[in-house]
Amino acid sequence: MTDTVLIFGGAGGIGASVAKAVKARGMAVHLVGRTRTTLDAVARDLGGATVSVADVTNADDIADAVDQATAASGGSLAGLCYAVGSITLKPVTRLTDEDILSDFKLNTLGAFNAVKASLPALKSHATPASVLLFSTIAVHQGFTSHASIGMAKGAIEGLMLSLAAELAPKIRVNCIAPSLTRTPLAAQILSNETMVNAIAGLHAMQRIGEGDDIGPLAALLLSSDAQWITGQSFGVDGGRSTLRTKG
Repeated sequence: MTDTVLIFGGAGGIGASVAKAVKARGMAVHLVGRTRTTLDAVARDLGGATVSVADVTNADDIADAVDQATAASGGSLAGLCYAVGSITLKPVTRLTDEDILSDFKLNTLGAFNAVKASLPALKSHATPASVLLFSTIAVHQGFTSHASIGMAKGAIEGLMLSLAAELAPKIRVNCIAPSLTRTPLAAQILSNETMVNAIAGLHAMQRIGEGDDIGPLAALLLSSDAQWITGQSFGVDGGRSTLRTKG
């Protein structure tokens, strides 16, 4: 049976790019998202994938999706990728409890529930399985109006480290922290060309990220070629978190 990677957010800009890169490595994918038509379209583009419709803020939906993925894969999972996110950009004075809780439920609690539900299938894989979570550059570099998403994704990195320690050596856990990436989720931010050019100029590579910048590293971390990599957060950010080419 072909190794299968379960991808939550599999119809999103980053999730679909991860799925494409995973498929290129010869693995199968099971995509989870909120909309059947979008999932089916991505599955067709990939040349075939199994799919589940789920709301990641609902633990029962997550468990059902994991059960469907496990059944489709023959009883075990080689990897789990939680590529779900939000972009809540508000100054502290405008943030509400609802904003904070919504970001936490979607980004952090959803990731926790996805890992928890997937553990039996991941542990039953013949070789060490892999979990990949997604953070953000805003955890490593302070940005204004990022308090809510910074908290939620900062918790993701804490979760990653705790799980990497607890689940070793049977399951590896890592994280990718992108900078602004051209996806449907970021469409509103990227609709202003002047703003896009200004943000691009803050990166050493002088451009905004693309989903295909992230997919190959994600696929490597989810594959058996990364068997000695765990407990790490990787910046895929055009150098923004570490480099200053001016001033």
